[in-house]
Amino acid sequence: MKHGFVKVAAAAPEIRLADCTNNADVLAQTARKAYEQDGVRVLVFPALCLCGATCGDLFFQSTLIAGAKAALASYLEQTADLDMLSIVGLPMVLNGKLYNCAAVCNAGTLLGIVPAKSHHSRHFAVLADDAYVFDPFGDGMQVCNFGNNTVFSCSDLPELKIGVCVGDGEIDGLCAAGATLICQLDASSALVGYDSAASAKAQYLSCRNHCSFLSCNAGRGESTTDAAYGANAVIAENGTILTERKSFDFSCDYIATEIDVQMLCSERCKDAAFSNKTGNREFAEIDFSLTAYDTELSRKVNALPFIPSCNCDYEMILRIQAEGLRARIKAAHADTLVLGISGGLDSTLALLVAVDALKSLDKPANKLICITMPGFGTTSRTKNNATVLCEQLGVDFREIPIGESVALHFKDIGHDPSNHNVVYENSQARERTQVLMDVANGCNGLVVGTGDLSESVLGWATYNGDHMSNYSVNCGVPKTLVRRLVGFAADRYKANGQTALADALYDVLGTPVSPELLPANENGSIAQKTEDLVGPYELHDFFIYYALRYGFGPAKIYRLAQYAFDGSYDDSEIKKWLKVFARRLFTQQFKRSCMPDGPAVSAITASPRGGLCMPSDAAFALWMSEIDGI
Repeated sequence: MKHGFVKVAAAAPEIRLADCTNNADVLAQTARKAYEQDGVRVLVFPALCLCGATCGDLFFQSTLIAGAKAALASYLEQTADLDMLSIVGLPMVLNGKLYNCAAVCNAGTLLGIVPAKSHHSRHFAVLADDAYVFDPFGDGMQVCNFGNNTVFSCSDLPELKIGVCVGDGEIDGLCAAGATLICQLDASSALVGYDSAASAKAQYLSCRNHCSFLSCNAGRGESTTDAAYGANAVIAENGTILTERKSFDFSCDYIATEIDVQMLCSERCKDAAFSNKTGNREFAEIDFSLTAYDTELSRKVNALPFIPSCNCDYEMILRIQAEGLRARIKAAHADTLVLGISGGLDSTLALLVAVDALKSLDKPANKLICITMPGFGTTSRTKNNATVLCEQLGVDFREIPIGESVALHFKDIGHDPSNHNVVYENSQARERTQVLMDVANGCNGLVVGTGDLSESVLGWATYNGDHMSNYSVNCGVPKTLVRRLVGFAADRYKANGQTALADALYDVLGTPVSPELLPANENGSIAQKTEDLVGPYELHDFFIYYALRYGFGPAKIYRLAQYAFDGSYDDSEIKKWLKVFARRLFTQQFKRSCMPDGPAVSAITASPRGGLCMPSDAAFALWMSEIDGI
């Protein structure tokens, strides 16, 4: 359960209808297998599984009721040595009424009985809001709560709180009372469309309540007199299906995966709508214990979490960027756009977005002034790509070398040009920004920023240099996504027959990321590669996603990165760049505090006005200490 991961499972082994003794043995064997082979700590069986959900009027037979009660006692005894919480279904009688119940078991202890809150069967009563102290075996040894107003809380992992419902239950109320995992016991017959409806329900409920939702349906062994039962099961988390078993897939008795209750609590803390949600009644909280352990992850950890799964999302991102710039052009009554074009990834994406924005305003492409400003590190490859891109797109392309201006500046401030320190680099970046701003002033234009989200979070920009613009179209796009968007555009132009433009974009994709502020190598190639200095962007984007989206600490991010980048980066590399990320996240906030406007394209943004609001002078000692302790 380290870092909030809990292994959960939904099991529907084959039972024998009305043979409670056999069923207790089968369920206990399944629980032991799930625990010993897969490390499952929370296990859910179908409704009425100790006797079968299709017993009909046999439910009124005292022999069946007594048999189910004895089977529960047997199940508790057989699973007493298992460090897990499991939930089984059975009929129970209280105050002369028959209820469809879920028995919540933990290491041989009966924690509680949860009756169905609603039921469509004529055999069972409905318990609304009442709660009782219940002694199911009449020996005073297993006295427990009887009611559907209960949340089961893990004392060893405070974020794990379990709400149980039989069929349709008060899921919103359970979640408002703190439940992060909802376990639903069901016994619905298989019908056309049932699987898709069950998946949609699980996605909706888990997204609405920022919870994990685990549903298990009855399967083999139920009566097929009038229906068939397919053992459908689904495990969802925060709107995502983690795993599911389609109806009539009997290849395995259970499905299992890990849920992340730490992440769910983080989501709830940030959602004001959920924070203000209150239930209609009080819920009892019953503690249980699970020994802390290091859950081995089987769920996929995406190494590129910012990358969309379909092309329509790329189109949407480009439209968001273009629409943001279009609105700013109109609001500022600007006649033109001014863009510094380097032939690198970021300025290329900004170029494509700017052309689309002008097109949406019915303005010609030559209303975009693209300026290449060769400096001391500019290579022929990037310059040539910039030239081809601008010519193919029909923009106003200009070249303004900055070498002489910067050399004069060095003379003015007494800087030795052979000293390639930060003054040498930043003077070029600021000179380029001055050129862009002054050209824009002369033509009633707006300077379009090119910096991306990754650079903003890492502070990889020259303060009041490329850090500044009138509108920053890439500020919500991380570097890994910039690359994919340029590739998407290249494929689109190639499909339209614009091969020269597509080829230039493909070459931009193959060019190392660099500010080109230091002189090129002897062979004219780029000497200053950003990722050699600040670290691989795919790692940093991974760190950014989990740190800013969910608020995870360094130790958990490191563990996730180990899974995601297994075979790509060794542990020492991940730890090294994680330290760089943590340090720069804190020390570079002053740049983000005054960054220009620009559109967010996902839930993660570095904007100080509604995204990353943090002080510029916070200490990062706690974060570094956690990394050192890994």
